Amino acid sequence: MMCFHLDALAQTMKNISGQVIDNLNEPLIGVNVFIKGTTRGAITDIDGNYAIEASKGEKLVFSYIGMDDKAVVVGDQSIINVQLLENTILLEETVVIGYGSAKKRDLTGSIVSVDSKQIANRPGSNAAASLQGKVAGLQVVNSGRPGQDPEIRIRGTNSINGYKPLYVVDGLFTDNINHINAADIDKVEILKDASSLAVFGIAGANGVIIVSTKKAKEGSTTVNVNSTMGFKYVGDRINMTNASQFKELYTEQLVNQGAKPFDYTNWQADTDWQKAIFQTGFVTQNNVSISSANDKGRFYMGVGYDHEEGSIIKEKMSRVTVNLKSDFDVTDKIRFGFQFNGSRILPADAKDVEGALKAAPISPMYGSVTNADGVNEKFPHQLPSFQNIQVWNPLIKTDVRANHNKAANYRGAGNIYGEVDFLNNFAFKATFTYDFASNNSRMYTPLAQVYNPETKNIENLTEREVVTQAKSTDITAMSDYILTYKNDFGKHGITATAGITTRYNENSGIDVERSQHMDETLFHIPNNDPDKWWITSLGTNAMKNNGSQWKKFTMSYLLRGLYNYDNKYLLNLSYRRDGSSVFKGAGKTWGNFYSVGAGWVMSEESFMKDIEVIDYLKLKGSWGVLGSDAVADRRYPTYPALVGGSGAVFGDYIYPSFSEEYLVSADDAKKLGWEKTYSWEAGFDLKMFNQRLQIEPVFYNKETRDIIILQDAQMGAKNSLVNNGIVRNRGVELAASWRDEIGHTGLYYTLGANLTTINNKVLSIGSGKDFKQTSGMSVTQEGYPIGYFYGYDVVGVYQSQDEIAQSPTNKLATVNPGDLKFRDVNGDGIIDANDRTMIGNPTPDFTYGFNIAIDYKGFDLSVDMMGVSGNDIYRNWDISKHGQFNYLENKMDRWRGEGTSNWEPILDPSRSINIEHSSYFVESGSFFRIKNIQLGYTFSPKLLQKVYLKSLRLFANVDNLKTWSSASGYTPEIGGSAISFGVDNGTYPMPTIYTFGFNLSF
Repeated sequence: MMCFHLDALAQTMKNISGQVIDNLNEPLIGVNVFIKGTTRGAITDIDGNYAIEASKGEKLVFSYIGMDDKAVVVGDQSIINVQLLENTILLEETVVIGYGSAKKRDLTGSIVSVDSKQIANRPGSNAAASLQGKVAGLQVVNSGRPGQDPEIRIRGTNSINGYKPLYVVDGLFTDNINHINAADIDKVEILKDASSLAVFGIAGANGVIIVSTKKAKEGSTTVNVNSTMGFKYVGDRINMTNASQFKELYTEQLVNQGAKPFDYTNWQADTDWQKAIFQTGFVTQNNVSISSANDKGRFYMGVGYDHEEGSIIKEKMSRVTVNLKSDFDVTDKIRFGFQFNGSRILPADAKDVEGALKAAPISPMYGSVTNADGVNEKFPHQLPSFQNIQVWNPLIKTDVRANHNKAANYRGAGNIYGEVDFLNNFAFKATFTYDFASNNSRMYTPLAQVYNPETKNIENLTEREVVTQAKSTDITAMSDYILTYKNDFGKHGITATAGITTRYNENSGIDVERSQHMDETLFHIPNNDPDKWWITSLGTNAMKNNGSQWKKFTMSYLLRGLYNYDNKYLLNLSYRRDGSSVFKGAGKTWGNFYSVGAGWVMSEESFMKDIEVIDYLKLKGSWGVLGSDAVADRRYPTYPALVGGSGAVFGDYIYPSFSEEYLVSADDAKKLGWEKTYSWEAGFDLKMFNQRLQIEPVFYNKETRDIIILQDAQMGAKNSLVNNGIVRNRGVELAASWRDEIGHTGLYYTLGANLTTINNKVLSIGSGKDFKQTSGMSVTQEGYPIGYFYGYDVVGVYQSQDEIAQSPTNKLATVNPGDLKFRDVNGDGIIDANDRTMIGNPTPDFTYGFNIAIDYKGFDLSVDMMGVSGNDIYRNWDISKHGQFNYLENKMDRWRGEGTSNWEPILDPSRSINIEHSSYFVESGSFFRIKNIQLGYTFSPKLLQKVYLKSLRLFANVDNLKTWSSASGYTPEIGGSAISFGVDNGTYPMPTIYTFGFNLSF
């Protein structure tokens, strides 16, 4: 009977062939063609042709990324030709919007989707770094340090208490995606406006980035191997003086100071310290995934391994990631599933570049001496005496103290869910999520010994060896209960969502230190052996112990409604009520957040039908209130921390004193509550010329009110925590793209561009216009942007005593020719502290990005470019009042007589006027960068079928090819905190990275 059945089945099978084309009637390569409910499938070749065996009545499914799937039932025909349409053209693309999904055409807000092609196979361990320059309104500051996360701000800095967006990975709220392999990501959505964000309540004020990981698509089982490798190199280095230039400048400086000449007898080297510490680093990223699906279940598993060496010698980091996802349909109405992302990261024992910039080039790297046993050994030289206090030989960190921070970070996050459909239009989904992160480190700081050529002896730079250990644990548990109603009746379409969510966060950390003096112990760790990184405590003076712990719980109710009438008129409503334990004891434990968005698809109106050049036009706008319970590092604002005060001595005992950091009266507690962001935007979506041109401009305005600040004490009273601040961000976003084919050659090209303007201003803060929140040289004050640079505005260099006599009187210091000349800001004829003003703004006026993509018969080329303009950088790494640093090469143009320079002052650090906080240290942060170039070739599926492969693509990348900038540092990308950013303290260099790899499926 079995043989008869197989024979009968074989007789019903027949060969089906055809061609698949796109909306421009051009062939599509690599379309997945499969028989629904089976593992039989095929892929179209370079001409869009396919061939497959099927029987009458079976359903043939055509699937291609970025286009709508199409299904055809096999009948008597043997040739089936299909045209697939881009879902972005029909606006039927489904986007994730938080607690569900919706068709893009039904939305009124600003949601940008970035598919996996734009972030896969790019260098970098954090996929968010690849978003740089791709999305309007998204400012990404990357770092060249291995494993370091990018800094992301969406539509400016909202508050002095934070700027970081919320990440949502497959429904899980998190603060990072460094545990996700880019090859496992299917799509990223960036949510920016109120109508998209209000449903997230207190978590959405700074924007949301939703990451959806890959899942299996119905068809055949597929194994994918994605691997890249390459190297990184620091090409753009800082121009510092060499030995001869250093001697010239330092000798002149000593003369200016009236000091005796320096004896260079033992300092005849010409060392390039940057060259000494930098290396060509190896990088590799690898991922293997298996996916399988049928009409009942879907399974996906991805395993990744990344390894990256730093730009500084002996730096290296590695990461292992795991992604599991499975869904099972019990019936047509009931579904269950789970998802898990895990990682193990060994972060780099990161070093800094500051020492290599400050170290004098006249000092050699090593000096040879003979020890008591007659063995020749090399020790890093002690630097000249004028650097002993502030600068060590940079090789001490790379040779003696390299790989001495053994750290391991573990992350496991996942969820399980169950979903049931009922009453035709209802669906209920319950999701339970758990996220566990553990960060551990153990660092040994050995004694540092150096050879001093002046004394001909080996000397100790340090007298203690130290072991420190730290551990922190973060736990997040969430539960979501979401009810969704969807229905289309007549010309009406509605999607309504209601839900209850809970979120529990817990953090605990401990760090300890044990040290011993070199003369106080009989045991030293031999050869820096990591297995012996322990030291017996010698007493209370050799121990330090610290710890912290906090917990937080939020509970929320949410409602959302999406309504459209006749696919022309759109209305989006959202409401969320959040309760947070952060405000336990305060009068505003619960907060209400809401939004309304509206859209009008004008192109559907009858009066637009005759305008052939316009394919689609939608006007849209939204308004809403978002919230935040961020209070900087104060986890429980109504319960102030205790801070140490003056102690008292009674007899042989010392009694320490403690007091509350600030006062919280009963009245203050009742007033203390949420920060709220009032946001609105207006814009339109336009598609023209048979969908070739797409334009999306929008104007946005955000005001964050009731910002929580530590109010200055008034009339002798103590500081208090109050809601007393307003920050506004507003600007214009513009995204545009053009896609077309050159003639009928098969050569397709895509041009894309985006532009964002940012106007950041503090409208109110503290007790008035004179209130300043200061962090170093960064100040936040009413009427100015957050974190602006505050100091004296340099207008030149005093050239002569006559010029000094004719200039405003300088009360800051006694000035002489060659000193910096400051502007008299208030015009009172005196230069004093009242003439300090805004000398720089770290927030750019606008950011922009360009991209070009070309496809031709299997070849593809993409070029990504980006830049920022109008922001400033404060150069802080070459300022010293004590030890002598190496000089920037610009110092060769210093003032050395009347008319020689009107910007570089005289070489004399004893003149404090030249090292005051001034615009002399402010540089333009504007830059333009060729961010990424990728060239690839996809082999013909017809050819690959002969070797049983489904797809094969080879590619090569160049990342950070070239940056045009006038900043003196390694990179103009300078991050920081919410109130202090753009300050260059010796920022880690941004290397150029060359990689090549392959993507293989079978």
